[in-house]
Amino acid sequence: MIIDAHHHFWDYSPAEYGWIDDSMSAIARDFGPADLAAAAGEVGVQGVVSVQARQSLAETDWLLDLADQSKLILGVVGWAPLADRGIADVLGGLASRAKLKAVRHVVQDEPDPHFLEARAFNQGVDLLEQHNLAYDLLVFERQLPQTIDFVDRHPNVRFVLDHIAKPRIKEAELSPWRENLAQLAERPNVCCKLSGIVTEADHADWTPGGLRPYFDIVLECFGPDRMMFGSDWPVCLLASGYARWFATVESWASALSEDERRELFGATAARAYQL
Repeated sequence: MIIDAHHHFWDYSPAEYGWIDDSMSAIARDFGPADLAAAAGEVGVQGVVSVQARQSLAETDWLLDLADQSKLILGVVGWAPLADRGIADVLGGLASRAKLKAVRHVVQDEPDPHFLEARAFNQGVDLLEQHNLAYDLLVFERQLPQTIDFVDRHPNVRFVLDHIAKPRIKEAELSPWRENLAQLAERPNVCCKLSGIVTEADHADWTPGGLRPYFDIVLECFGPDRMMFGSDWPVCLLASGYARWFATVESWASALSEDERRELFGATAARAYQL
C-alpha cells in the first residue's frame, strides 16, 4: 500500500488560518477529502495520514470525524494541549478514537527559543507513550540542536520529523542542517518525512536536481526504513502539483531496491504510526 504520511484539510477562513498570508492565495480556499482523493488517486496512493493545521482540540476532533467517514484516512496527527494540567484526561479521551496516531505542536512558530525545555510540555509528551501515540516534530533547521536534546528526554516516545526540518533549500545551504540532522538520526526512535521540501525551495524555479542533495542526505542519515513519503498537500500547491511532487520522489527513489521503496512509500509510516 502506498501511503501519503502528511497532508492537511481545512475549511478556509482568514481568522482560523492566519498563517495563510497574501502570498499563499493558491491555497486560500477549502480542501477536503474528495479533493485529496482525486489528487492522490492519480498516482496510486491508497492511504493517508491527516495532520492538524490549527492548534485546537476542535481541529483534532474534526479530523477524527473525517477519518471515521473515510477509508482513505488511515490515521490522524492531531493537536492537544500538552502543557496543560489536565492533559492526562484529555489524552485519555482522545486515545479512545482509534485513528488518532500522533500529536503535533507547531514548535517552529514558538517565539521562546527554550520552548522545548518547558517542564509542563515535556511532562505532557511523556504521557504519549502510555497511549501508544507518536509525536510529530515540526521545527526549523535552526531548532535542531534543541530538538535533539528534547528527543533525548523521551527515549520511549516515537518521533516523526516533519519536512526534513525545513533546511534552507532556496539558498542551496546544506550546513549546519546536514550535521545536525545526522545527530538527530542517531536516535533510533526518530523517523523522517520526505515532505514539505518544494515549499522550502524557490516556488517558481525549483528542479528535481536541486532537491536531490537533500534527499540523499536524508537517506544517508535515516535509511529508507526510517523515511516516509509525504505530500504536504495542499501546501505543496504553492510550488508543485501533487502528481509532480510524487513523480519527483518516485524518480529519485528509482535507485533504491524494491524493498527500500516499499519502506519509503508505506511501510515506515505504517510502523511509526501503528496504522
